[in-house]
Amino acid sequence: MSPTRRSARGITVTALAAALAAGTAAPAAAAPPSDAERVGVIVQQLPGAGDAPERAVAAAGGTVVRQLGIIDAFSASVPEDRLAALRAVPGVREVTEDATVRLTSAEVTDQISQSGSLDWITESTGATAMWQKGYTGKGVDVAVIDSGVVPVEGLDTAGKLVYGPDLSLEAQQCDSSGQNCVSGPAYALDGYGHGTAMAGIIAGRDTAAPGTVNAASGDVDFLGMAPDARVVSVKVADSAGQSDVSQVIAGIDWVVANRRANGLDIRVLNLAFGTDGVQDYTLDPLAHAAEAAWRAGIVVVVSAGNRGSADEKLTNPAYDPYVLAVGAVDDRGTFAMSDDVIPEWSSKGDGIRNPDVVAPGSRVVGLRSPGSLLDTGFPEGRVGTRFFRGSGTSQAAAVVSGGVALMLQQRPTLTPDQVKALLLDTARRIPSADAQGQGRGLIGLAAAMRKQPPKQAAQTWPRSTGSGSLEASRGTAHVSVGGAELTGERDVFGTAWSGHVWATSSAAGTAFTDGSWSGDRFTGGSWLKRPWFGHGWNADHFAGQTWDGTAWVAVPWLPDADGRFSARTWAGEEWSARTWAARTWAGDEWSARTWAARTWAGEEWSARTWAASTWATRTWAASSWA
Repeated sequence: MSPTRRSARGITVTALAAALAAGTAAPAAAAPPSDAERVGVIVQQLPGAGDAPERAVAAAGGTVVRQLGIIDAFSASVPEDRLAALRAVPGVREVTEDATVRLTSAEVTDQISQSGSLDWITESTGATAMWQKGYTGKGVDVAVIDSGVVPVEGLDTAGKLVYGPDLSLEAQQCDSSGQNCVSGPAYALDGYGHGTAMAGIIAGRDTAAPGTVNAASGDVDFLGMAPDARVVSVKVADSAGQSDVSQVIAGIDWVVANRRANGLDIRVLNLAFGTDGVQDYTLDPLAHAAEAAWRAGIVVVVSAGNRGSADEKLTNPAYDPYVLAVGAVDDRGTFAMSDDVIPEWSSKGDGIRNPDVVAPGSRVVGLRSPGSLLDTGFPEGRVGTRFFRGSGTSQAAAVVSGGVALMLQQRPTLTPDQVKALLLDTARRIPSADAQGQGRGLIGLAAAMRKQPPKQAAQTWPRSTGSGSLEASRGTAHVSVGGAELTGERDVFGTAWSGHVWATSSAAGTAFTDGSWSGDRFTGGSWLKRPWFGHGWNADHFAGQTWDGTAWVAVPWLPDADGRFSARTWAGEEWSARTWAARTWAGDEWSARTWAARTWAGEEWSARTWAASTWATRTWAASSWA
């Protein structure tokens, strides 16, 4: 574009922005009508903006579709040629194009069927057979590195949740200028809605006996795969679901460093995350971190990915042969395995490294995080008032993580290699399903419970050195704040990355020491040179407070006398306005790339479908959400 044309465009945008800003005060000042194609957008507002952004949308000839209160934003439909002007309106923090969704009629006919309920899944995988023998996951801690976990019903019993560090971009609150930041109370939030669903599948427990979904009301007595296991939440993703690979690596390092600290006994790590990084696993830092956890005695369960194509490798770190890579199976609503299929979206591997096993991953009913992005964006995924239905290899991985917790309660001395060997040896072949995509087959916990563990199960694959490129580990996925992408050989602090130095400390379990990760304290700044107050990074202390047994924070969020969470934290249905108002999350700014294919391609929380809505290939890129 020539300087002359660029200047003319700037004048046009400025004039339109002025018209839209004027339209917020007087509808008569709206911009001229537009014949441009209308696009779906997410409009994030600045504190104190009031309804000015909504009125600006109307002045632009657009329509407000839905309020997204948990992130102080709303969805709208706006003429495409008005987007730049709308971004310039006072009170608008960011305008990003929303993901296009399409309805899949086969998935909307019965949202409250038996298939996909945890009652159904625990029976078909053999978990109930282990329950009958007294194995319910008691005494086993499962670390969930995800978007956070909310203590909703089913995860609210005493001792069910332990909150590890908040390593997400929401770990601080700043004023509208992005300065004057303080540590934020986001550790018990799940603004995205993914981590809560995973935790429920793994270890959710109602106080009542197990039951099935009632078709009339949607109510259920909910039990996850390992209902007496404990969940250790390590929050790395923000309310948009974005997380840099360096944050995930730091989360794994924290789990390794603290697996036996302060009464913890972390034996399982659930990681529903993957990138499309292209370097060999023997060099990759994320793969190295996963291997370090494995060698520390932690079974690392990783979703295979939702890339589907048989000629593509599994996502990183599932492509590392040491970890337990899990694909999805669709039971098609029957207990018989004869009609089971591997969904077209479940990653099948490249013929060399394929999924190890598969587990139910289609239309799985998990716990709902009310008011989260997924909850408000896909209301058709709700089942009754408490539950949310989704499909993806992350659901399948959560099923397996819960199953592994049962196995480790039965035989606590099993090594990760023995657990993997038992699952592979007892998996059931699915007769008509894709041979490559199913790996060894559907997990069979009842058979694993009866089988003697192999004496020689040690894996002898070449080990990852972790000395490769951090940027190559990211692949095409980059977090973005205010339009500034985190790229190159630097971590989320903006610190130059040295794979050799980090890998040595990670392998020794010392990368996370005395509240610092690889020499960086999460109070010093990000790649944007803003202050960053990581929430609860110390292994033994936080802000001078010692470990209290339930949270790595100074002040736990406790329920009121009536059992409900107060207005300043959790109100049962929606996050209170006081939680998100007055201050903004400095890291949680929506850039033009936040929802773009480049950000989401490969770096995924591997849940492909939320009930009837599926991420469209043309918007979300075939390599991730498609």
